[in-house]
Amino acid sequence: MAEWTIIGRDVRDELGEGTLWSARDNAVYWVDILAPTLNRLALDTSEIRRWPMPEPLGWVVERAGGGFIGGFRSGFAEIDLDPIAIRPIADPEPHLPGNRMNDGKADAQGRIWCGTMDMAEAQDTGSLYRLDPDRRWTRMDEGYRVPNGPAFSHCGRWLYHSDTARRVIYRFALDADGAIADRRPFVRFAEADGYPDGMTVDADGHIWVAHWGGGRISRFSPDGEQVRTVTLPARQVTNITFAGAGLDRMFVTTAATGLAPTEHDGALYEIDCGTRGLPTGIFPG
Repeated sequence: MAEWTIIGRDVRDELGEGTLWSARDNAVYWVDILAPTLNRLALDTSEIRRWPMPEPLGWVVERAGGGFIGGFRSGFAEIDLDPIAIRPIADPEPHLPGNRMNDGKADAQGRIWCGTMDMAEAQDTGSLYRLDPDRRWTRMDEGYRVPNGPAFSHCGRWLYHSDTARRVIYRFALDADGAIADRRPFVRFAEADGYPDGMTVDADGHIWVAHWGGGRISRFSPDGEQVRTVTLPARQVTNITFAGAGLDRMFVTTAATGLAPTEHDGALYEIDCGTRGLPTGIFPG
């Protein structure tokens, strides 16, 4: 039995990213950063919808009051769909017009963690931010070329975040108040592995990581040991989420940017993962 299937649709993502499981909508959301669009796969009907966005959108997080918080090139904003309404919250980097937000996620307390990056991928001007429920943001770390992740351990004590360009996933100690400390390399990718991209944590505390340029996803133990690999026909694998009522379905995004057109690159995949994920963090503010 194949470990993966392609979700049928008539388009491919230039830069698929930011996967999100919504129990509220029984749907998987993801972005195409460069299109730019917000996309939704309804699990009950398999219907796919695409909403054009006014500028690059790196991620969305569900908001408890309805709609989403999104990470745009110009900063944090509220997003409502049908009809589309976008309301800016804050731009943490008005002094860096060449930067954009890349990847982000809410932790179990609803705090949003996200990274920014130089769109040209030439300067280490990226940072890691935390957006709290009161809508105040804090720069938590800096000096990134291409930040990705983040992901949170099932016990809530660790934050995982990568600098894709440096081929390293970091692990931070995370306290109950949202402070981080003791940044240490958790996994380093060899050249043959490609680059660590988006990631998620399963209910057993293992970390699943997408390999940009490596054509696969891998599962790592809490000690950083690689314990499983699922090879995909797409070369640029970008992000992962668990979905479904039992959190036992896995969906993976890929990117077609810079590649000749194929049916595999830029496709959305469902993976036969054999494990369950953790509930989606929801922004309460």
